[in-house]
Amino acid sequence: MAGVDHQALMEYRYRAVREVLGGSPIGEVAARYGTSRQSLHAWRRRFENEGMPGLADRSRRPRTSPTRLPAEVEALVCELRRQHPRWGARRIVHELGLLGLDPVPGRATVHRVLVRNGLVQHQQQEHPRKYRR
Repeated sequence: MAGVDHQALMEYRYRAVREVLGGSPIGEVAARYGTSRQSLHAWRRRFENEGMPGLADRSRRPRTSPTRLPAEVEALVCELRRQHPRWGARRIVHELGLLGLDPVPGRATVHRVLVRNGLVQHQQQEHPRKYRR
C-alpha cells in the first residue's frame, strides 16, 4: 500500500473495531467497511492486546526461513565460483559433494545463490534458436 496515510488507516480500523466492541454484528461491520470478517477479528484481537499500535500495517515478511541455505554453505558456493569463474551451478554442486557436504544443495538452489550474489551475467545467445511448429 504505497502512499497510504498510516494514521488515517489506523483511525479507519479503530472505528470498525469500536463498532464491533460496541455490540454490532461483525459481518455487518465488515461489509460496511469493505473488509473481511477475518480481518476485522484480527484487528479487534490486536487492538485488545496492543491498543492503537496494534492497528498499524504489519510486514508480511516471514520471521524465519527454516529451509534457507545456511550462510556458511552460501559463502562456500560464492567462494568456489570466485576461484573458478567458469564453473556453473552443476559443477559447483558436484564439487560440494566431493567436499563431503551433506546434504548437497540442488543445482537450482546453487544457481539462485549465484544470481543473488551477482555472480551470474546473463549472456546473449550467439545463435538465436529457431523454433519450428
